[in-house]
Amino acid sequence: MFSWIRVSQGRGCIGAMAEQRYIFDMDKYADFPKWYHSILREAGIVDIRYPVKGMNVWMPYGFKALRLVQGIMRGLLEETGHEEAYFPTLIPESVFSKEKEFLEGFGGETFVVEGTMTRRFGEKLFVRPTSETVMYYMWSLWIKGYRDLPVKMYQVVNVFRYETKATHPILRVREIMSFIEAHTAHRTMEEAERQVGEALDIYKKFFDTLLLPYFIVRTPPWDTFSGAEYNYDFVTAMPDGKGLELGSVINLGQKFARAFGIRFRDADGSEKYVYQTCYGVSERTLGAVIAVHGDNKGLFFPPVIAPIQVVIVPIAREGERDVLEYAGRVKRVLERSGVRVYLDDDPEHTPGWKYYYWDMKGVPTRIEVGRREAGAGTVTIARRDVRRKRTVALDDAVEALRSVWSEINDELWRRALEHLRRMTIVTDKPEEAYGRRGLVVAPWSGSRECADRLEEATGKQVLGTIVESPIELPGKARDICGVETDRYALLGVTY
Repeated sequence: MFSWIRVSQGRGCIGAMAEQRYIFDMDKYADFPKWYHSILREAGIVDIRYPVKGMNVWMPYGFKALRLVQGIMRGLLEETGHEEAYFPTLIPESVFSKEKEFLEGFGGETFVVEGTMTRRFGEKLFVRPTSETVMYYMWSLWIKGYRDLPVKMYQVVNVFRYETKATHPILRVREIMSFIEAHTAHRTMEEAERQVGEALDIYKKFFDTLLLPYFIVRTPPWDTFSGAEYNYDFVTAMPDGKGLELGSVINLGQKFARAFGIRFRDADGSEKYVYQTCYGVSERTLGAVIAVHGDNKGLFFPPVIAPIQVVIVPIAREGERDVLEYAGRVKRVLERSGVRVYLDDDPEHTPGWKYYYWDMKGVPTRIEVGRREAGAGTVTIARRDVRRKRTVALDDAVEALRSVWSEINDELWRRALEHLRRMTIVTDKPEEAYGRRGLVVAPWSGSRECADRLEEATGKQVLGTIVESPIELPGKARDICGVETDRYALLGVTY
């Protein structure tokens, strides 16, 4: 998994001594769970040793990456007129149970508070698994007339679900600590439909920014979010071939409005129920970034969410204070331009050790500063993804870094798309996919009977009808029931 090797010291080191280098060397496709858990631990993302299963401790480096991911989504929501709010964690049973399908869908996963150590409550309090019920109770008090619409709110909160499947750090947990959920209310179904379209666009921009390729599927009626009319899911593939739902966009129609009495007086004086939508993403998105972009050397953060975008490694002989002072100057120049930079002037480790260590941490770029750079007023920029360096004047360093990051983005997207292709089986003979690793794309006319046959043939669940794909799909074909169709199902085993 990890190894220490002795190699000759490189440029700028003392004499011909040998150094020990920290090397992370593991193939994520050979044993993804082992690779994933090792990365989370070694890179300081989360610590899973807290004694409640499925509830993890976020370490500063991982938490910074998570906050950067959140910032992208917050920006997209704010740009489209969503306002941030906050609603309580505990929901009275009388409120939680107002929508029957919702209660049935989440009842088995919801934690219940029945009292304190010395007192029993008169009514059970449910710990929110999601916030429809608590939010819509309040909306029924706030929304009175058509001028109160539309409502577009979001919150960033912890939600709790007793997952019955095996938990996996960040990917499937019992405390979702970064749930960004948006909820909207509208006068008409047409307005709600347009809001669904806006939400899909928001999510596409979000996942595109993170360089994550995805399928968008419309889920089948029998697997739709509890209490919803229909929903769309964004799905990508993990290195073990399992599917990961990145986020959902849901048209709730009027089911919750009727259950909670969310009515408004329209311009013509009539009283009507609102139409609603909701959509949410969680820290699972960061788990996908780690899994898709990471490699045999460790993490690889896209520059936009890298907690450290560039690490400065001085290459100085003992007593060369001028090199260290110049490295500090480089750091200040980058910081003034908003670059997230770290100066690694730790004298206990050699430059070679630092190269491997920061590669494992996923830092996308490195700046090397030695006597040559200090004397010429330059910096040498190295990319994490390729063995390629460029030397530029310090005054041009910020512009050069941004150019390098753009090139890195292109390479990460190319690799991510290749990863999804590798993890996807496109076939009109679904039985050939049985026992194979990966998502399956197969023709499907949409019927439940045909879905059952597809699931039996492949050993995987029908996740929905593909409405958008990063992989070119074939044209018309006959599905497993013999019906000619141009629609395709996405099937997979999911987290």
